[in-house]
Amino acid sequence: MKVVVDMNKCQDHGQCVFAAPDVFRFDGDGHLVHIPDADDTRREEVEEAADVCPLQAIRIGD
Repeated sequence: MKVVVDMNKCQDHGQCVFAAPDVFRFDGDGHLVHIPDADDTRREEVEEAADVCPLQAIRIGD
């Protein structure tokens, strides 16, 4: 599964980190990083992360 975060929209609110911590995290500077080719077993968590993103910056592809 492809996970795409529009970093122009993302403001590092971190809701995705709570929803899918195996895919999203903050780096040492407090900026969001993610796994762009996440395992499909994490799809439900990533869908939840996309839903809770306040700026709708996360997209999911196959």
